[in-house]
Amino acid sequence: MTIDLVQLLGGLLLSGLVGWAAYQRRALTRNGVVGAVLVGTLIFGFGGWTWGLLLIAFFVSSTALSRYREMEKEGLTEKFAKGHQRDIGQVLANGAWGAVLAVTYAFTPRPLLWAAFVGAMASVTADTWATELGVLSRGQPRLITTGEPVPVGTSGAVSVLGTAATVTGGLFISLAIFLLHELDSLATGNRLRWIDLWMVAVGVVGGLAGSLFDSLLGATVQGIYYCDRCAKETEKTRHVCGQVTRLVRGHRWLSNDMVNLLSSIVGSVVAAAVAWFGWQAGCISLLGQRVR
Repeated sequence: MTIDLVQLLGGLLLSGLVGWAAYQRRALTRNGVVGAVLVGTLIFGFGGWTWGLLLIAFFVSSTALSRYREMEKEGLTEKFAKGHQRDIGQVLANGAWGAVLAVTYAFTPRPLLWAAFVGAMASVTADTWATELGVLSRGQPRLITTGEPVPVGTSGAVSVLGTAATVTGGLFISLAIFLLHELDSLATGNRLRWIDLWMVAVGVVGGLAGSLFDSLLGATVQGIYYCDRCAKETEKTRHVCGQVTRLVRGHRWLSNDMVNLLSSIVGSVVAAAVAWFGWQAGCISLLGQRVR
């Protein structure tokens, strides 16, 4: 393939501007900006503008929700591994797999890779929305594995509000794709294809699968620690009080960032499977034009 240097430089410029703006609003740390520029440049430069705008849709919506009723969430910061100001680890956890898919698609433009990318973005969006809104639920959440009532913010906990937010997050990404393809259809004169409509199911199912897998890992094998000084569980290796915590379950290497990365991969695989099923059922044609 021939690398489109103009598109690559455009991706670098736009991701740099978005990263700088996010840093000014304290949505990204300094190294988080580096991660955002790297991921954004690869996705824009190798995937194309539709891919890049989908990444922006995830980032902007998730950042906005992290600020929503922020004061009410303040007491939960001691539980979560990181705060709302994303560092490079969080950025790569949410976007690295999407970047891999974009680069792969540039060299091997198979439509199932586009469906997988949609699933990855839907997964990280659904999971973020579930976290940011689920913790505001008035009902007590329950552990996904046993149904046992647990405190708000517990890893692996689910609630009705959080599950509804999960589905809505996946639907948001699906509708963003639909809108982008509709605008492209109006600009080019091409009629809307069935693949655009089927991608709604691809995004919702992929996002739900990835988010639920995240909760499953959080309830079973993610590293969870305990602060003896405060007598509280946390995802942090050092609690907010300064005390070094001790591992009480899960694996040290399976941090929240690693869980997010694995969940985005699972969401992408499920989304690609849904797209493949639609192709087999004759609902869509995965042999259509290249998605840019």
